[in-house]
Amino acid sequence: MALTSHLQTLSEKLTGELFYDDLIKSIYATDASAFRMLPLAVAYPKTNEDIKQLIQFAKTHKTSLIPRTAGTSLAGQCVGDGIVVDVSKYFTKILDINKKEQTVTVQPGVVRDALNNYLRPFGLWFSPNTSTSNRCMIGGMVGNNSSGTTSIQYGVTRDKVIEMHTILSDGSTVVFNEVSSEAFQDKTTLNSLEGNIYKSIYTELSSEIIQNQIIENFPKPEIHRRNTGYAIDELIKSDVFSNSSEKFNMCKLLSGSEGTLAFTTQITLKLDTLPPQEAVMVAAHFNSIETCLSAVEMVMNHNLYTCEMMDKTILDCTKHNKTQQENRSFIQGDPKAILMCEVRAFTKEEVGVLAKNLVNVIEASGLSYAFPILEGDEINKANNLRSAGLGLLGNIIGDKKSHPCIEDTAVTVPDLANYISEFAALMRGYNQEAIYYAHAGAGELHLRPILNLKKSEDVVLFRKITTDVAHLVKKYGGSMSGEHGDGIVRGEFIPLMIGDANYQILKRIKSAFDAHNIFNPGKIVDAFPMDKSLRYVPDRVEPEIETLLDFSHSQGILREAEKCNGSGDCRKLPEFGGTMCPSYRATRNEKDTTRARANALREFLTNSDKANKFDHKELKVVFDLCLSCKACASECPSSVDVASLKAEFLYQYQKVNGTSMRTKLFAYNNTFNRLGSLFPGLTNFVFSNGFTSSILKKSFGIAKERNLPLISNKSLSKEFQVFEKQEVKKEYIKTVYLFNDEFLNYLDTPIGVDAIQLLTALNYEVKIVEHAESGRTFLSKGFLEQAKKVANKNVSIFKNLITSETPLIGIEPSAILTFKDEYLRLADDKISAEAIAKHSFLIEEFIQQEVKLGNIKPDQFTSEAKTIKFHGHCHQKSFSNQLSSFDVLNLPKNYKVTIIPSGCCGMAGSFGYEKEHYEVSMNVGEQTLFPAVRKAPSDTVISANGTSCRHQIKDGTQREAKHPITVLREALV
Repeated sequence: MALTSHLQTLSEKLTGELFYDDLIKSIYATDASAFRMLPLAVAYPKTNEDIKQLIQFAKTHKTSLIPRTAGTSLAGQCVGDGIVVDVSKYFTKILDINKKEQTVTVQPGVVRDALNNYLRPFGLWFSPNTSTSNRCMIGGMVGNNSSGTTSIQYGVTRDKVIEMHTILSDGSTVVFNEVSSEAFQDKTTLNSLEGNIYKSIYTELSSEIIQNQIIENFPKPEIHRRNTGYAIDELIKSDVFSNSSEKFNMCKLLSGSEGTLAFTTQITLKLDTLPPQEAVMVAAHFNSIETCLSAVEMVMNHNLYTCEMMDKTILDCTKHNKTQQENRSFIQGDPKAILMCEVRAFTKEEVGVLAKNLVNVIEASGLSYAFPILEGDEINKANNLRSAGLGLLGNIIGDKKSHPCIEDTAVTVPDLANYISEFAALMRGYNQEAIYYAHAGAGELHLRPILNLKKSEDVVLFRKITTDVAHLVKKYGGSMSGEHGDGIVRGEFIPLMIGDANYQILKRIKSAFDAHNIFNPGKIVDAFPMDKSLRYVPDRVEPEIETLLDFSHSQGILREAEKCNGSGDCRKLPEFGGTMCPSYRATRNEKDTTRARANALREFLTNSDKANKFDHKELKVVFDLCLSCKACASECPSSVDVASLKAEFLYQYQKVNGTSMRTKLFAYNNTFNRLGSLFPGLTNFVFSNGFTSSILKKSFGIAKERNLPLISNKSLSKEFQVFEKQEVKKEYIKTVYLFNDEFLNYLDTPIGVDAIQLLTALNYEVKIVEHAESGRTFLSKGFLEQAKKVANKNVSIFKNLITSETPLIGIEPSAILTFKDEYLRLADDKISAEAIAKHSFLIEEFIQQEVKLGNIKPDQFTSEAKTIKFHGHCHQKSFSNQLSSFDVLNLPKNYKVTIIPSGCCGMAGSFGYEKEHYEVSMNVGEQTLFPAVRKAPSDTVISANGTSCRHQIKDGTQREAKHPITVLREALV
């Protein structure tokens, strides 16, 4: 029987899901590391019984299981050619909390920050804190023995694990927890795999000679971030092997074992009380890496809660990322390094004294040229800037990238400056300008060489640099793996780091747990070669891929997709803010992440042997639930613009496969609306009548639950003609050109009229010229040739009209923002397109600017009190900001405005109308937006500036939402 048939049989036995198609396998072939291995299959187990079935299958068919949670591993722990077992979808429950004992029991797929949100009301938290904490999961943190920014005060994950429920390689279920020396000896007599494991551990570690051998060769014990190999140096500290009072706990071995010993299904953690509330961060600026590191030992004498470093490379990356630009306000000058030192206390007075003492020491040292003091939200912004470092490194354009191979080294703090000095000299020998960031206070900096692993000579360097650094770390008694794990990239160097005799102990322990090598082979022991199975085949012939959209800023569409480094920021949940990625938030399937779309496109464009490399149904599947919200263009640290990738894919795919009538209907929506506007009464009767509308919906695959948008009685073009005839000539502050987009002209005409009346009342001359539609519907459906014609026409019309004195303003964000986004990729006259883009604004942005200039004043509006809740359009969040809408709505002095912390509304143009997308669309709306609207009292004004958003709010909550401009026009006095 073919293996595919066996997989089918296995799939039928599982209560969860099993996939073995090319798309899912390609998505799971990589993690956040440099490695790529195509798995045999991907499983989403629902129960322990599912996992037992997978273990039995692996044993029978001589394959393996690769456990995975968020897949953000940097060392290749989550890649392999067996079955990837993803527990992030179903093993996500918080099972129990014991406030008195300060413990919590969770399944491995619980997100770290979600756990802490749950624990906060109890005054407790799980303290290990990684830069990926809003999507990384407890199972992965245990597997890696994660630590993060808090380790200098609270320790690492291994210190917090009390108990683990596991399934062993024979399918038996075993609970590992603290045992006395007597109970340990009882365990060794058990006639089971569990008994054999305890017996093997005792046999291997009981000799005093062996214990001394371990102490002499393992990293220095003062380094709390040490994750090199299995933690047998921790086991020998127990009362089983010494005179210590510390009880033996196998969890210390399993923590950091990268899923190679057992499959974990449940974890009990020791919690800490929440840290003192009052915090101050001193962000010391330095003119060199050397002076920065020289200051570390000094500042660490001040009981810091965090001590983090960023270098100039990281800081420069943040200049070009919209989200991070807002977090840079504390930076003074052009520092080569910044040391972020945080002190905490229970009162403002106490923390003030601590901060002052720290500043005095830094100032007296003469090492730092600036040391701004940050408080409150300023600290959060600085931390967000630092934690985005990993993803921001993906912003390096081209084939050279910063690669995680030596980024996890840790030494003692007193050794740090000397170690880095030797490290820098070593890197200079390789003509490398390394990147330095992260946990200086813990003696660990994430150091990365910049290499092009598409070239064999750089693959050679990849190994040479890693080998040389391994020897340097060994010289200082350091740990090659501080918190990111050994995985594939460092697994080969474990014998060097701990000595071959100790390495042989690790191999025998692995064999005792997992004789058939089922669990995550190729990691820690018998590691895969670190320069094989790389994401890119060295010296390959680069695929030549012609596109209609201009991807030259990324050196082509393939390199745009390759910018995704797998950091998984697109997996963060709604409770952590932002918009990316709405479809993942709805389905919790990896397939529906920004990362999956980029990975799949990279895979097929690289490996397809078709003339049209886009012609793959798998790509159609992976892009299907992309809402083109554009959040990834700004929120993804690597700025991977998947909406543009989707538009190009649809265009190329449809060249071969054609388009449906529904697709054409939505793409040419403006044309059909223009025809409908000839007889608006008849059109609206057909659209709103239950019988006729149901026929239309069924015929074109539109969700039956949706209300079809109605045509305005008169187009805005006609309304403006009437307005022009009635206009009284006067002296205006400024002339503006209003972009009469396709939504405004035929569907939202009253809002256009409100805008004209508002601007005129505020003393601005409004002009509307005859121009083309925005092309948004063409772009969303992949009709790029039509979109290009529209872009060229509009650029030619506006290039001689739009200046700083005569700006172009728009009402529908998705329409006006095409000038700032897609037109720059489409237009032939790029110089004119860029000039127009500089002077194109959302109407709220324009009014906000005019308020700042003193041209618009609050006393021009009512003093009546109103409460308003505002939902911003996705494109506004990505290319503009919601603050302009907030400020505009706050112009009337007694209006109280709050921004709903929602992501995408879920409608996304035609997406939410399509029957197969309706459920996902409403799920997205239910995440934050709908509940917030429903909670709002009936007299609260709901405002939204996107036409799709207003329709979604109406369909989802039965509340009418007003455009901010309508709210403001109604407030005129």
